[in-house]
Amino acid sequence: MAFQEVSFKSFNEKDTIKAWIYTPIRKPRGIVQVVHGFGEHSRRYLHMILALNEAGFVVAADDHVGHGKTAYDSGNWSDWGEKNYMTMAEDEHKLRELVQEQYEGLPYFMFGHSMGSMIARGYATKYGEGLSGLILCGTSGIFPNLAVISKDLKGRIDQGHGEVVDKEYLGRLFGWMTERIKNPNSPNDWISSDPDIVTDHANDPFNNFTSTPNVRSLYSFVRMMETIIGTEWAEKIPTSIPIYNIAGDEDPVGLYGEGVYAVSNWLAETGHHVETKLYSGYRHEIHNYRDIRDEVEAGIINFINGVIA
Repeated sequence: MAFQEVSFKSFNEKDTIKAWIYTPIRKPRGIVQVVHGFGEHSRRYLHMILALNEAGFVVAADDHVGHGKTAYDSGNWSDWGEKNYMTMAEDEHKLRELVQEQYEGLPYFMFGHSMGSMIARGYATKYGEGLSGLILCGTSGIFPNLAVISKDLKGRIDQGHGEVVDKEYLGRLFGWMTERIKNPNSPNDWISSDPDIVTDHANDPFNNFTSTPNVRSLYSFVRMMETIIGTEWAEKIPTSIPIYNIAGDEDPVGLYGEGVYAVSNWLAETGHHVETKLYSGYRHEIHNYRDIRDEVEAGIINFINGVIA
């Protein structure tokens, strides 16, 4: 494996995105773009990236505005910019353009986890043409209390408080997600039942669950979720894109499977080919559980190989 670090100006015209292109040692068979989730960074996917490299795929991944190396270098964790909810999707498209300049004509896949799956779902409505396949991991259907939180955030912005950092809204968005966990050790136990993974996440200086985005940025996040609901969303995605939708059945983000199947049903009802797989007994980060991550990665690679074949 070799890797190249690239930088480019964000769609928000303020931040500089940090990104990496990982190349296999043999002739590449395709490209997979990895889109990370809320409060984390792309190097948390290195195990998957190495597996994809070993299978012959170039992997591209960046750290979103307000996240990871992008935020670490700038010191800007809380402000995602004043553009709109498509900022992160537009940044992903810029990375795709940079990668395709280097590797023309290869099948192009996008993998998105958690918020990354939501970015990918919005991305596919605008830039889906040319995507060979889409992998959604730990995605969400209709997030609880979304409409109420959206209205409240919009009201704060209209009152001129968009730059305010208010942790109350993070609590309202995520605070309920340990409700089904008996005696949770931390508010982030919904990520994994493996305490080592939760601890590693908490100790990672490139993660930022404790750095709250400002009101305007959280509103962009919520608006993004509002635009990827129902058949109205799904019908905007080209039906030529096969989709692999995976999650743990104890993942609150996907409402313990209910939201995951809702997304698959929206896609199926609008003529898309979608495969759905739930991993029984596992929470949010199925790709980081040490006992099943090889199986999860093999499933992703098998899906991609099937599309290419």
